[in-house]
Amino acid sequence: MSILATLSSTSLPQAGEDLNYLSGFGNALSSEALPGALPVGRNSPQRCPYGLYAEQISGTAFTAPRGENRRSWLYRIRPSAVASEFAPVDRGLLRHAFDSEDGHDAAERTPPDAMRWDPLPVPDVPTDFVKGLVTMGGTGHPQAQSGCAIHWFAANRSMQGVFYDADGELLVVPVEGRMLFETEFGRIEAQPQEVVLVPRGVRFRVQLPDATARGYVCENFGSPFRLPELGPIGSNGLANARDFLSPVAWYEDKSEPCELVAKFLGRLYRCQLDHSPLDVVAWHGNHVPSKYDLRRFNAIGSISYDHPDPSIFLVLQSISDTRGVDTVDFVVFPPRVLAMENTFRPPWFHRNVASEFMGLIHGVYDAKIGGGFVPGGASLHNCMIGHGPDAQTFDRASTADLGQPTVLRETMAFMFETRTIIRATPFALQTPLRQRDYAQCWAGLKRNFDPSRKS
Repeated sequence: MSILATLSSTSLPQAGEDLNYLSGFGNALSSEALPGALPVGRNSPQRCPYGLYAEQISGTAFTAPRGENRRSWLYRIRPSAVASEFAPVDRGLLRHAFDSEDGHDAAERTPPDAMRWDPLPVPDVPTDFVKGLVTMGGTGHPQAQSGCAIHWFAANRSMQGVFYDADGELLVVPVEGRMLFETEFGRIEAQPQEVVLVPRGVRFRVQLPDATARGYVCENFGSPFRLPELGPIGSNGLANARDFLSPVAWYEDKSEPCELVAKFLGRLYRCQLDHSPLDVVAWHGNHVPSKYDLRRFNAIGSISYDHPDPSIFLVLQSISDTRGVDTVDFVVFPPRVLAMENTFRPPWFHRNVASEFMGLIHGVYDAKIGGGFVPGGASLHNCMIGHGPDAQTFDRASTADLGQPTVLRETMAFMFETRTIIRATPFALQTPLRQRDYAQCWAGLKRNFDPSRKS
């Protein structure tokens, strides 16, 4: 059944104004902004209602299995084929090629060091979401449709034009300021502790209701993000499909100049349109943008002993061609209760075959209470680089009273984890935001070994 939405202008939502959403992840959804705009019984009739054009956008191959196939049908005022020739534009600090070091000098080579950064400041010149993207690192290449790029963003201006990414889908993690995504499918407003997933190729504009915004972006070149299987957990837990919200249909009918910016093979291009490309009056399918509130994540944990693997905090995964090994994982560390007995309750020291890029959205991360890891900051621990709780966390957790549960309240951290090395960009390696003294957080881990004492 279609969900009806009224035609809206491009004005920003006022405080307390609710936008309408459809519930579910990967569902076959439908919405129309005018009654009867969706054709009945067929996707491409000889003549569409209201004189609209039918257009399909496919996020997977046509022959992908039904359960993995992503596509949507759009009914729009003008087809996306109506465009002028694209011209290259400056890509700023965006980067895309991470699969080779050939031709790179020593200053651009990623070292086997744990790295951490202070937050990216809001710029002092007018900068929108696209111009505010700064690549921190990545793996793979968009041409191979494998791997990912990890970006920061800091913006102080709403977008005037419209953008789409042909290289991958975008997982946007705001850390400061609300963001209004005006997309071909409708409008999504997100605030810190919510994330927005924009599928590959979907056109959108980002407005800033609070004037500024900062955060993180995972650009997934591989298979579309999906919810993980629950296995022995059962039928409930982790991120619930019902908590993912997609917009109802909304459109602009504007015949005036509009710049369209495309990201293609890592570079930016622009063309001039004579109309708004956000002109979809009705749609149906499952290749749709959505948002998810991380505070609704149902954390699963141990109630006997040992801190569990971080895989139980998996929100979304991009699967690879190797069973049980993902191309990209999105993991969250939300508020939760730790009740394990005779256990070092924070995350343990470890080295991992995967590579981990961490960010902090809110509060304090329970493995780094000694300072330095702050909201908007980031850390990178690549393959087999030792890391874990800082010295202050270790001392406190080693002497904690385990007779009472540990309640983690004011926290929201996340991790982009990949199966291969995250190659840091020259910016990430050389910026003054990099904390060159990061390793000192473990300097206080003194020698406790005593061969005469077993416990």
